[in-house]
Amino acid sequence: MARPDLQNLVERYVADPTPLNREAAVLAGVPLVRSILGKVTAPDHPLASSEDLEGAGLIGLVEALDAYDPDNGAAFMTYAYLRVRGSVIDYLRSLDVLSLDKRRRVAESGRITETLRQELGAEPADRDVADRMGIDLDAYDRLMAEAQMRFSLSLDAPVGDMDGSVLHDLVPDANAGSGFSDADRDHTVGRVRTVIEGLPQRTRAMIGMYYDDGLTLRQIGSVFEVSEARVSQILGKAMLSIRTQLETVAA
Repeated sequence: MARPDLQNLVERYVADPTPLNREAAVLAGVPLVRSILGKVTAPDHPLASSEDLEGAGLIGLVEALDAYDPDNGAAFMTYAYLRVRGSVIDYLRSLDVLSLDKRRRVAESGRITETLRQELGAEPADRDVADRMGIDLDAYDRLMAEAQMRFSLSLDAPVGDMDGSVLHDLVPDANAGSGFSDADRDHTVGRVRTVIEGLPQRTRAMIGMYYDDGLTLRQIGSVFEVSEARVSQILGKAMLSIRTQLETVAA
């Protein structure tokens, strides 16, 4: 006899909210929580262990379970995804992974990168940005590695005026067009695609592997023979570039 899937267990709990049905639904949702955590870069922080993050994700899962109404037509997994991810993101933000000074430096790097991009007509090299900032390349690399943690979280911040749409949802994948009906959203997805197409080929490949194929940073690093930290840095810089260009257009 096949085991009930998550949707069936959730609907069973909604119809009959007993502790036993609640526990079964929560346990069935644990793989969803862990899948989401697999795409979140956690900072090197004593309160950001896998157990801490899973706990934050489970809080979001339980909140989703308590608020879910199957009559609204949305699948529970779709509904819970945003709640779980939001709970994890809120927890990580509470850890304050970047100091105020580093946030200013990261913002400065974004402005300088955009200026150089317009001057050169192409994506500037890391050394060009570091030189314009007045720091050496090693210091720039360290700053970007730390910034990646924060800007991976910024994928969950609203972009423009699209009724709460977030950048993470706009990174195109093979099924990107199937769920979009709003014209403004379609327009923004097109802008994201345009920005990504202007990135270096290796960066585009890494974005596809991470967001489309679900590969981990370590797996991507093995393909390109670079460290996990380097992949993290490249993806973080790409996401910063996307956000900067979208916000520049929206301004």
